[in-house]
Amino acid sequence: MDIVILAVVIAVVVLGALGGLIVGSRRKKQLPPPPPAAPDITAPPAEPHVGDEAETPREEPRRTIEEVDLPDGSAPVVVEEPPAEAPEIEIPEPTAGRLVRLRTRLSRSQNTLGKGLLTLLSREHLDEDTWEEIEDTLLTADVGVLPTQELVERLRERVKVLGTRTPEELRTLLREELLTLVGRDMDRAVKTEPEDRKPGIVMVVGVNGTGKTTTTGKLARVLVADGQSVVLGAADTFRAAAADQLQTWGERVGAHTVRGPEAGDPASVAFDAVKEGKEMGANVVLIDTAGRLHTKTGLMDELGKVKRVVEKHAPVDEVLLVLDATTGQNGLVQARVFSEVVDITGIVLTKLDGTAKGGIVVAVQRELGVPVKLIGLGEGADDLAPFEPEAFVDALIGE
Repeated sequence: MDIVILAVVIAVVVLGALGGLIVGSRRKKQLPPPPPAAPDITAPPAEPHVGDEAETPREEPRRTIEEVDLPDGSAPVVVEEPPAEAPEIEIPEPTAGRLVRLRTRLSRSQNTLGKGLLTLLSREHLDEDTWEEIEDTLLTADVGVLPTQELVERLRERVKVLGTRTPEELRTLLREELLTLVGRDMDRAVKTEPEDRKPGIVMVVGVNGTGKTTTTGKLARVLVADGQSVVLGAADTFRAAAADQLQTWGERVGAHTVRGPEAGDPASVAFDAVKEGKEMGANVVLIDTAGRLHTKTGLMDELGKVKRVVEKHAPVDEVLLVLDATTGQNGLVQARVFSEVVDITGIVLTKLDGTAKGGIVVAVQRELGVPVKLIGLGEGADDLAPFEPEAFVDALIGE
């Protein structure tokens, strides 16, 4: 009996030990992480209830109609835009003596002709070969065949009579002969002030690329500098931005510009420009015409039409032909054709600062029988100058 009790006790002890081991091992195992807490979700705003579920409206302060500011029915409120800034009006450089002030610039490129002639004339023996060189120098400078022959003949006679030739005597001799050739007695004033009426009417003509529109703008500066009021007619309706370019020139000196639609009738624009010039009491109307190819008959005929339409107001006082001084004899061909369509009264030579061929002044005057009245000596706004024979010849032969 004792043995049975002992066996039961041992069995109970063993079972208890085994139970403790199992519980201990379970405690040592890592428990899984707790599940993440569910995010707080904000419920969407409840829809307004209707019927029996509707809430009782809350009392809110309200204004009566007497307390509400109403428009008084007066003029509508206009938001004022800041005024556009007017372009600053420039004061052009006075034209009196402008060519004299530009003589240094002119002489840098022009005195090749004068220096070459003085060098040849200073030789101890002036034989036939020397005189041929003198002729070649003049022809290279675009003086022209007939004027060259006349000048050489007069030089030969005077050198023969003079005998001893000091440098100062040669310079004086050459200056006198060149002045005779250029023509010191020609009337070079731009006709802008007719005695019996206002305004004076000036047409500016020429082929494309000669600087015609730019010359028109610069001429406006010349006239404004001399105290005249100017209206510009942008009758070059075929070249893109020509009217804008001319208007910009006008705004810089306070000149009014009349323009029409692009590719419009140039004669109509010219007519309107003269009409507005009359109404405004302007002194001068400058009409910039479209560039013409002298080889195109139809275009040249249209130029004649512009002049005829303008003359329904009043006669045209000046027709200025703009020529590029670098084109040489081709410029003379252009001048001849233009003179057959409209009566050219004066020449404007541009780009005279970039060439040593100052003889074109003589050649074009001899070709057309009209004077060079203005010359362009650079790209600056005030580089258009009235032509002064003495200043020009002095620049040719140097100081």
